[in-house]
Amino acid sequence: MSRTLFISDIHLDPARPAVTAALADFLQKNHDCDALYILGDIFEAWVGDDDDAPLAAEVAGLFQAFTAAGPALYLMVGNRDFLLGEDFCARVGAELLPDPSIISVYGRPTLLLHGDSLCTGDAEYMKFRAMVRSPEWQAQLLASSLEERRGLAARLRAASKDASSNKAEDIMDVTPSEVDRVMLEADVSLLIHGHTHRPARHEVACGERVVLGDWAATGWYMEASSSGFELIEFDIDQ
Repeated sequence: MSRTLFISDIHLDPARPAVTAALADFLQKNHDCDALYILGDIFEAWVGDDDDAPLAAEVAGLFQAFTAAGPALYLMVGNRDFLLGEDFCARVGAELLPDPSIISVYGRPTLLLHGDSLCTGDAEYMKFRAMVRSPEWQAQLLASSLEERRGLAARLRAASKDASSNKAEDIMDVTPSEVDRVMLEADVSLLIHGHTHRPARHEVACGERVVLGDWAATGWYMEASSSGFELIEFDIDQ
């Protein structure tokens, strides 16, 4: 049966080997799908496509084996791995998707996002997002050494944790009016995103919004086919 899979927010990190093992198992079990879309935050941090860390090589190998088996692989950057680029995608046989992207999911017009752009109530974060998504800022950062970039990534992660602990929950969730606006502008009836770590299916004015879950004690994926789609949770062996 033809099927397409969607995941996000895996947050691969050397400190969480069980999640890397879960991704390897997921890819091996689903190499017969038509396509896999990963909607950002594949890595907890990504310092550039020249990263020579063991985890980068391990994940590249997993993706290479997956695409060699036949499925199409589409990668989108998130707020943690915004430096993921064309070089890595070419290396693993994937296509880098812009955020946002519009696709057809078995005939249904669908908008794909990482999801952080929908959190317009968090003015401080939106300012930060605009900075780190700037090609000029990224080029300047990539001109620095790997060691310097790793240091900055560690500082940004720490700052993000501190900031999140002091923000109201609703500020870090999507803004409903922004959801309506982007779906109406894109002329779609289905929106799929991650980022918020609040997996669910929501009825909205233009149709339906599906939120993909993050991978920790459990993992999440959406499976779509010509008969519909399902949001699925599974255990991750620790």
